[in-house]
Amino acid sequence: MSGLADLDARLPPIGTETRPATEPRYQHNDRLNRDVAAGGGLVAGDDGALRPHYWGHRERLRQRFLSGGHEAMPEYELLEMLLFDAIPRIDVKPLAKRLLATFGDLNGVIAAPEARLMRVEGVVPKVFYQLRLAQAFAHRMARAKVLQRPVLSSWDTLMEYCKTVMAHRETEQFRVLYLDRKNTLVADEAQAEGTVDHVPVYPREIVKRALELNASAVILVHNHPSGDPTPSNEDIVMTDRISDSCRAVGITIHDHVVIGKEEDASFRQMGYLA
Repeated sequence: MSGLADLDARLPPIGTETRPATEPRYQHNDRLNRDVAAGGGLVAGDDGALRPHYWGHRERLRQRFLSGGHEAMPEYELLEMLLFDAIPRIDVKPLAKRLLATFGDLNGVIAAPEARLMRVEGVVPKVFYQLRLAQAFAHRMARAKVLQRPVLSSWDTLMEYCKTVMAHRETEQFRVLYLDRKNTLVADEAQAEGTVDHVPVYPREIVKRALELNASAVILVHNHPSGDPTPSNEDIVMTDRISDSCRAVGITIHDHVVIGKEEDASFRQMGYLA
């Protein structure tokens, strides 16, 4: 009985308004609310029954894509279709639009790092997986257009490949494209990964790999996450060091290209390579 008396002593007086010691962290999100969903709430079907406004939306979107292709479709609808397999049975249009607003465009969304993606409301691990899968397909398809082909005669295609792989990275990456005597691309390798404004590069490793591949020339490529492709003083000094090492063993450096968000900068065109 003493326990009941103790419990009774802890209860607030009758009529006292109480509230939790800590507020709940979740936010109630009514997906059928017009202010929260993509708009529409409940709509009546042909049979008069009320259904969510997005009922049948996925199949309609798929049919539009199959019949008319992707050209006429806005980016958020293409992203919606990519999210269908990651998040079943709900309206993913708001999430698609949030992702595009956060990362700028479809390229930025697909290349976004996991940590930043997971901070976007509505993103689950399967979304990250689905985006990385799409990115892998894009990289493989772009690489197939340049690998084992003469690259100097298809320079624009080569640059498109480099932009696909590197332009939207949030850290610097240094890649080396190895060419044979006919200037055919025999290997494309990421030589180093760095931070937002620096990447360590070792000339001897580039030369060693070129000799292993029997390459006679290389093209150096790295990105600037800031978006500005203007070479830094460190870029110029590093390129001179690599050039000296390659020249000592008869390997030609055709160019060093800095990839930005929208543009690229060529060392050869700018006069930094003799």
